[in-house]
Amino acid sequence: MVQRRQFIGRSAALAAAPVLATTAALWATPVQAQEVVRIIVGYPPGGATDRVARIVGDKLQAEIGASVIVENKVGAGGRVAAQYVKNAPASQPMLMLANPAVMVVAPLVVGDLGYDADKDFVPVSEVNSYVFGVAVSSAVPVKEMQHLLAWLKANPAKANIGVPATGSLPHFFALMLGQQAGVQAEAVGYKGSSPLLTDLMGGQVPVAVDTLDTLVQQHNAGKLRILAVSGDARNAAVPQVPTLKEAGVNLAAAGWNTFFAPKTMPAAQVQRYADAIQKVMKDPEVHKQFAANYLDPVVSNRAQTQQRLDAYRKQWAPVIQASGYKP
Repeated sequence: MVQRRQFIGRSAALAAAPVLATTAALWATPVQAQEVVRIIVGYPPGGATDRVARIVGDKLQAEIGASVIVENKVGAGGRVAAQYVKNAPASQPMLMLANPAVMVVAPLVVGDLGYDADKDFVPVSEVNSYVFGVAVSSAVPVKEMQHLLAWLKANPAKANIGVPATGSLPHFFALMLGQQAGVQAEAVGYKGSSPLLTDLMGGQVPVAVDTLDTLVQQHNAGKLRILAVSGDARNAAVPQVPTLKEAGVNLAAAGWNTFFAPKTMPAAQVQRYADAIQKVMKDPEVHKQFAANYLDPVVSNRAQTQQRLDAYRKQWAPVIQASGYKP
């Protein structure tokens, strides 16, 4: 009887051995960490580029089945972010959401850039366009664009125009406004839109050029006045505000936010992200969020994004170079 029990015990142990071995193997095999895609933004939280990154990033997670986090690498008008992404290890999935300041302006005016906009990055997808507003603080006694030009000419010592970053398109608009007024305007660069807005409302800087979405809410609240917008047509967010051209200033332009990948990223992976971002930008919920933030959504494939980038560089290179700006 004892022998029979010993035999049964040995048989049960042998039968259980494969199960135990399999279980042990499962515990011994390291679990693959979920893919984490990092979206790098070169500006502080709260600005237009940051908001776009967070809206798109939130929806992108479901499309690619991975965690998406937004990181702000602030400094040098967005160039710190570009340098960071360029030097990131190829094993870390990373996208950069950048605007013309980083990918068009800086390559033309910065000597030791730390990256090559063409050789180190590939365009993935443009996601939005935006126009600029010219605004004044409530302390400045003007209500129309021509009045502002006259005020700047009469007060050249006060011709300080705040911009969200040096070397940005608003920076060049500020210099051009000074030219229109016949004064040597000083573009006062900030580290993003939030501190600029604070100083504009507080009267520390009398005039500002920034993205329209940054200015609209405070304009509606009466804490500042938008005198003109930079688009070819009036903007639905502030339909009573004229374009610069309508106000007698021969300037018009729009900016954009585009996702870029480091050149080291495999082409198939770049295409995967591009396809996913296109789907995100067709989502009605994303359009609602963009509208709530006064942003204009764009659906763009890789070829269209490259074409628009090339055309933008062709348009702005002469303007930037003619300004003589050097950081």
